[in-house]
Amino acid sequence: MTPARPPARGGRRPSRPPIRLAALRAPEADRSNALHSGAWWLWALGLAAAASRTTDPVLLALIVAVAGHVVAARRTDDPRARAFRFFLVLGVVVVLVRVLFAVVLGSPVGGGAVLFTLPEVPLPAWAVGVSLGGPVGAGAVLFAACDGLRMATVLVCLGAANALADPARLLKSLPGALYEVGTAVVVAMTFAPRLVSDLVRTRSAQRLRGRPDHGLRGLRRVALPVLEGSLERAVALAAAMDTRGYGRVAEVPPAVRRATGALTTGGLLGVCVGVYAVLADGGTAPLVLLPLGSAAALAGLWLGGRRSVRTRHRPDRWGARAWLVTASGWVPVAVFALVAAADPALVHQPVAPPDWPPVAPVAAAAALVGLLPAAVAPLPAGRSGDPGPTAPAPPPPPRPRPAGARPTRDAVGGTDPSRPRTGEPEPEHRP
Repeated sequence: MTPARPPARGGRRPSRPPIRLAALRAPEADRSNALHSGAWWLWALGLAAAASRTTDPVLLALIVAVAGHVVAARRTDDPRARAFRFFLVLGVVVVLVRVLFAVVLGSPVGGGAVLFTLPEVPLPAWAVGVSLGGPVGAGAVLFAACDGLRMATVLVCLGAANALADPARLLKSLPGALYEVGTAVVVAMTFAPRLVSDLVRTRSAQRLRGRPDHGLRGLRRVALPVLEGSLERAVALAAAMDTRGYGRVAEVPPAVRRATGALTTGGLLGVCVGVYAVLADGGTAPLVLLPLGSAAALAGLWLGGRRSVRTRHRPDRWGARAWLVTASGWVPVAVFALVAAADPALVHQPVAPPDWPPVAPVAAAAALVGLLPAAVAPLPAGRSGDPGPTAPAPPPPPRPRPAGARPTRDAVGGTDPSRPRTGEPEPEHRP
């Protein structure tokens, strides 16, 4: 075999193969490349922190849309992922309750036209600043609606983290000193989605049996099986955890225990004072307290981890995709802070007097950065976007039978007029 000669001078060189867009897609998630659960929580906490810094309904609606789109694109078939819609319903309830309280109990924010007037109830002299009924202004209702929408957005962001992050995998990444606390938190986090799934399943069963699932009678028929199943699951979980040795610790010297408690307590107090100084503009105090408190708390956690007698099997890795997901959640926080420092009116809804919400293009673009996990996070199993199995090809049309050929029997016992008969004996077909 002779080697290929190089192209002649002036000839066309072989073109490089084109880059396929399929190679740039996010891979399908498995044990080796699954996104770290902590990245989902950091992304959601960043969006929640950004939502807490604004009352602009446009920006809050963008954050809710971003969280919902990422959940729809990267959620799994686990029951906890289906609980995200209940967080949306809970957010709507929070907004309605906040507006109702502002209408009935009054609001310190005034401005705008009076919408209606409720009968006012006289209160004693010691209830200063509280009113029942009276005139309800448009500014008070608008302020309550925006404030409730902010709280609802924070709940939706936490619901997105609950729908996307696996609590069991997150528990594996906690330090040894926080293992018992993390176990309690994970059990509490998994209780709500399972309770919701039990409620949906019980209501469906009652509806299929023709029994009412609404009202007091329906609540009694649904609540008792759900509570009974929750108690049975709690007892089974406690027995399984006790069998596997949860809560057992190793013996450490008393000096190490005292040093662990002192470092952890002192470090957390330093962090709290440093954060308070940041919020209160404490000058150079946060530059000293925050690093020292964080270092002391980390040292205490490291010493406290010596009491843990567990090992980690296949620990989750923090890769480049986890960094991208985390950064996409905290970019809106930084941009919102910069916009608020330049002009606070750009991230807050004017209520005295009421006006259209100001939309800062930079802040809106920063909120849309949170959509990055929908493109870079690995796809759950079965949602890789590959085309499914194609339908079987239709059978070929029958061939014309030559003139004079006798029909033959097919495999089912019939005749196939499209196949000419040969001189070979046909196989015997028995039923």
